[in-house]
Parts: sequence; C-alpha cells; structure tokens
Amino acid sequence: MLRRALHSLLATVMLMTGIIVGVGTTAGTAHAVACRTWSNLPLQPGESNEDVRQLQIRVAGWVASGERLSYDGVYGARTEAAVRRFQEAYNLAADGVAGTQTITKINQLSDSDCTPIHFAYSELNRCNTTWAGGAVTAATAKSNALRTMWKLEAIRHKLGDNPITVSSGFRSDACQPPDSEPTSRHRYGDAADLTAGTVAARCAFAVKGKTSGFSEILGQGYEGHNDHTHLAHDPSPYWSAPGCASYGF
Repeated sequence: MLRRALHSLLATVMLMTGIIVGVGTTAGTAHAVACRTWSNLPLQPGESNEDVRQLQIRVAGWVASGERLSYDGVYGARTEAAVRRFQEAYNLAADGVAGTQTITKINQLSDSDCTPIHFAYSELNRCNTTWAGGAVTAATAKSNALRTMWKLEAIRHKLGDNPITVSSGFRSDACQPPDSEPTSRHRYGDAADLTAGTVAARCAFAVKGKTSGFSEILGQGYEGHNDHTHLAHDPSPYWSAPGCASYGF
C-alpha cells in the first residue's frame, strides 16, 4: 500500500511539473507538455478522437511512398503504420501503438507552440505576421504550415538530423512573385521551398519528400527549381525533378 501511494504521489508531481516518464503504456493517464495534454494513453488502432488527430499531424511524415495520411482523428491502418515507422526511426518498441514512450518522444520533439523543435512559424512565413491575404483564412494557412513543419521534421531525421533551410513558405497574394501561378500552394501555407548548396542535397529533399507525405514535389530540372526543392500538399499530386533521376527520384 505504501509503495502504491508513493507511486501515485510521484506520478502526480511529475504531471504537475510537466515531466513525462519514458517507459510503460499506462492507460487512462494524462501526459502533459507545454503545448498540449495527451489523455487516455495508449492511443491505438480503432480509436477516434482529437488526440489521434493530433498524433496524425506529428507522424504524417512517416508514410509509404506516395501516401498521404488523413487528419481525420481515426486510428486506422495507415496511422498505425506511420506510428510504427516513427517508432523504428527513433529506436522505440515498434508496435504501432502510441503509448507513453512514443508520446514522450513526440513531446521531446515539440516546442511550446506545438511546432517541431527544429522549425518555427517564422521560417514558414517571411511574408507577414498575420498569415492573412492568401487563398485561405489566416487560421487555415497557419494550421497548414504546422502540418508542413512536422513533415519537414521527418525529412530532417531521415537525412541524418542535419539542418534544413526553408527559403520560402506561406505567401499572401501581395507577396507572390509576379510570375507565380494562381494555384501556387504557397498561398495556402502548405508549401516549403528548401535550399542547399549541392544538387545531391537538393535531390535528397525530393527523394525523401516521397515518403514524407508531400504530394507536390518540384526540383532539379523542373523549370525555375534548379536552386531549390519545392514540397507541398497539392490535392492533385504531381512530382517532377528530372535532374534527380540518378539520385533515386
């Protein structure tokens, strides 16, 4: 009884201070982090709730080639597979269930505003401070940028955790270049242009974009894209980087 009481007291203190234990998958407990609280862990196949939707945002960069994960809050087969790949990538027990270890790792990768630790809203929006003036509402553009950043975090890890430079993200109509396409995904906040000093590095972004949930990939050899790789979420998937064929694209 004394041991159980001490364990409960310790768990309460840890939750109050925002510390998360990195082992176990105790059900029915809340795990706090500055940006959100995860309830009723573990999250697992068959569930449908907001926690699952938030999980999907964070593992959407861990899909099969050409696949896109829905943000529908339903823990289906694709979500399970994405969680399993995330777990394998971070040397966790790969069971496809988002228990305490998996959520702990996600929390470690999160900043207090729920962006991934290696990316920031300011990198995805050098146009204005309001996220307004594009093809969607400001709230939607900012939400799209958050989803994009988590996919970029996946690419970063797949490429050895080396820094990634985002040269352009959200652009309002006022910030769009004169020759920009009216359908540019930059207007939606779900596009990112990545720069690097070599063709090999730029092509690596294109190659990893295939397995990171990006449906629009434009890179080396595509008109106007020989100095950067463009990754976005076009409803009509389109990939073109002919200069990256020798790199596995």
